[in-house]
Amino acid sequence: MSDQELVWEQRWNPLRGEWILFCSHRGGRPWIGETHGAEEERPPSYDPTCALCPGNERLSGIHNDDYSGTYWFTNDLPCFGGLEVEPSDDPLYQTKPAFGTAEVVCYHPDHSKTFAELSDDEAADVVLLWRERYRELSAREDIDHVLIFENRGELVGTSNPHPHCQIYAGNMIYGHTLKHIEQSRDWHHRTGGYLGLEILNRECEGGRVICQNDHFIACVPWFAQYAYEVYLFPRRAVSSLADLSEKECRHLGELQRDVCIRLDNLWQQPMPYIMTVHQAPTDGQDYAYFPFHIVYHPPLRTPDTKKYLAGPEVGGGSMTNESHPDLKAAELRNVPATHYRQEQGHGK
Repeated sequence: MSDQELVWEQRWNPLRGEWILFCSHRGGRPWIGETHGAEEERPPSYDPTCALCPGNERLSGIHNDDYSGTYWFTNDLPCFGGLEVEPSDDPLYQTKPAFGTAEVVCYHPDHSKTFAELSDDEAADVVLLWRERYRELSAREDIDHVLIFENRGELVGTSNPHPHCQIYAGNMIYGHTLKHIEQSRDWHHRTGGYLGLEILNRECEGGRVICQNDHFIACVPWFAQYAYEVYLFPRRAVSSLADLSEKECRHLGELQRDVCIRLDNLWQQPMPYIMTVHQAPTDGQDYAYFPFHIVYHPPLRTPDTKKYLAGPEVGGGSMTNESHPDLKAAELRNVPATHYRQEQGHGK
């Protein structure tokens, strides 16, 4: 089996309820477009101009605490707010207020670190803080959904390399979550089963697991949209971070760190990605069937070539994957589990 074999196949994404076109042989086609080199030299441990470093002043004029572990604050320019907007009664061009808040979570005070370079305890602290913020935000009447995500690397639009993620919490349930609700509810009604565990079992049987522990697995799923797209699934029915025990939070952080290490080690360079935590809405409905999972979307398909969203994706609305998930899972599974910077003596 190779990525160059002639295969034309559609695969169903059971979480989003949409088809993905697979044609792995196109991954080896000649490329004369833009290429991307590895990110430039490592940032300093402290940057006096960084709005996320300990003690520094932010856009609002507020100074960060002189923090030594994880740290969060309300975004100075949140995408949700508390201003009342008059809803529209136009049945076509509808409007309504965007209530809620947005927060920034700093993983570590060291400006130069990445999630892959955290210790197991530090990674666990990040997940525990996510759980704390999810529980607190979900108790607010004006918040129906809590979206946690990380944009890492300039290639996905990150302007600040300080290790951090963001939390968008508002009265809007994001589109992919609505699809997850529809698909997991339909599966539960038809089979009585939990969609997350059904997918986990298929991935374990299919050999696409790249790393795992007692409570979670990480895999390049059968329906992956990107070449090195990685999903993390819990080994039991879980709908949100609020359902996780402290031990499960620790194991989740450890596995996320393992995934990030493998992505970086693939080509011995920092792998850009978008990471999203998918969990049940907080609008008071019953979402026991919702499949909690985390997804890493790395845009690179080779060390210097980005997977661009073109006509079929942007215009047609369906993804095309020009790789084979089984092979990409094997690549990530076979890389060293120790971060290459540590092996080179650049970290502790």
